[in-house]
Amino acid sequence: MSTHPPELYQICLQGTLDQGWSEWLSGMQVCPNASGNTVLTGPLADQAALHGLLKKLRDVGLPLLSLQRLEPPERTET
Repeated sequence: MSTHPPELYQICLQGTLDQGWSEWLSGMQVCPNASGNTVLTGPLADQAALHGLLKKLRDVGLPLLSLQRLEPPERTET
């Protein structure tokens, strides 16, 4: 069990997936774009979750174009 907060990732795939894949892809937001690629964005608990997701993407067969860890959104005090 990880003691670190989830990290936010953005993964770009060559090819199109629709939003119906979101639940199977660990709840990632699935956004196909006009260029025929798909961008997945969302938090993953740890490196094991990231590698598990990459394994699923390999099995889908769409080429991986990029993977980026994003900075967490800044929180504002209210």
